[in-house]
Amino acid sequence: MSSGYLGTPVLQNVSFTIEEPAIYVVLGPNGAGKTTLLRTLAGILRPYHGELRIGGVGYDDPASHGRLHYLSHMDGIPDGLRVRDALDFYARVERASAADVERVLDLLDIRSLAGQYLSQLSAGQKKRVSIARIFLQERDIYLLDEPTSNLDPKVAREIRTLILELSRNKIVLYSSHNLFEAREVGRYVLVIRNGQLTLFDRIENLRSSRFVIGIRVLEPSAALEGYDRQGDYFLRELSGPGEVPALLRDLESRGVKIREVREMDNPLEELFG
Repeated sequence: MSSGYLGTPVLQNVSFTIEEPAIYVVLGPNGAGKTTLLRTLAGILRPYHGELRIGGVGYDDPASHGRLHYLSHMDGIPDGLRVRDALDFYARVERASAADVERVLDLLDIRSLAGQYLSQLSAGQKKRVSIARIFLQERDIYLLDEPTSNLDPKVAREIRTLILELSRNKIVLYSSHNLFEAREVGRYVLVIRNGQLTLFDRIENLRSSRFVIGIRVLEPSAALEGYDRQGDYFLRELSGPGEVPALLRDLESRGVKIREVREMDNPLEELFG
């Protein structure tokens, strides 16, 4: 499959098949073609060459309609709408019910925002409202373009937990540039580099000789004394990603205000080079 904009290819000769319900993390540097891939899979862009099939049928077949949700990395909700009005509108589009609107207000913990205009919300609050849309109506496939961007670590973890639950019996393509996040949520990884698919494999097959995370904080803390530094990041070597949640809980319990966590020794960096 090849796809792009105004006749200029961005993706070239991308081909893969997905059958197992799971989270498939789409990784790649900025400009690699991650968003173009998701837009093409969503039917927003038509491929220049090749075809897309869902459940054995093409996009032009009515049997494929209404089988996927697409969440853009942009919020896409008019600032002039109140949160509840926006969700009511999308519920009508999705043929969901008023009860579904009430359910997602609680699911995403945004009930307190229901009467506010989108223009009054922070970037993180807007992201939560956008994510609420995909839970209004159940679909077979979910295409999520950087769903945790602009979210603080605590809220990002809550969103990842919801998406993990969703993926138990659904196919989720989840774009990110954060390998730590990819390992936390994904079962498979698709690496896009220069518009081409350079890797499609199980997350567990990715290996690195060292596992070092960098922690960026909102303000200094004595709990981080003794940590090595790399720029704004406090470094900690662990035996593997499974130790990360316990470390973050410990630091947060000691008053550390965490802004970002990322893997510093990234085994995919040479693929992005």
